[in-house]
Amino acid sequence: MNIALILSGGTGVRLGTDIPKQYLKVDGKAILSYCMGTLFEHEEIDAVQIVAETVWQEEILRWMARLPEKEKFRGFSLPGENRQLSILHGLEDIRKYAAETDYVLIHDAARPMLSGEMIAECLQAGRRHEGAIPVLPMKDTVYRSENGKTITSLLDRGTIFAGQAPEVFLLGKYYAANRRLLPDAILRINGSTEPAVMAGMDIAMIPGDEGNFKITTPGDLERFKEILGRNADK
Repeated sequence: MNIALILSGGTGVRLGTDIPKQYLKVDGKAILSYCMGTLFEHEEIDAVQIVAETVWQEEILRWMARLPEKEKFRGFSLPGENRQLSILHGLEDIRKYAAETDYVLIHDAARPMLSGEMIAECLQAGRRHEGAIPVLPMKDTVYRSENGKTITSLLDRGTIFAGQAPEVFLLGKYYAANRRLLPDAILRINGSTEPAVMAGMDIAMIPGDEGNFKITTPGDLERFKEILGRNADK
């Protein structure tokens, strides 16, 4: 079984809006609804778990009611102190109905441009390994700085990649990898794949998608609106 875990518990403070960015309406739909629709409709996704604050859950259920395959929804999980603890809460709930050998696909609610092809490619690569992550090569020269003010060293950008979502993991091993980081180390995790790499899991890299960007800044939001506008004009 393949379970999608949608992370929708963030506050979106960097966007400077009154409500979390994933709940902003764009073209009549909440940003969350775009990736939610893609995941529910995908034939390889068997179940969906959503991390969200209690105050938003009723609204999410109303949006979900308009989706085909809405019966795939298995429940809400509450956000944690940071992103990785939110993931752990989701994993704990998923393990109540899934097997250790199932796969979990983790995606950010604020990445609305997720494609069915990306879902399929991540799952295919994940099944051949113990997980998979889409990545983008670095285009700019990359420097390392110890103090944030002067350059310490030059990094080889040919060996540096930027991770995206969705990320796929073998459920049992990934859950154990996160548990090993409790109680404090998990608070220092920035990316979903970090616990898997730290635990020695076999994680494949696949080509990412420039269009699968995360809405973090006002510029990102405007970019998303422009893309929807262009698509509507076709």
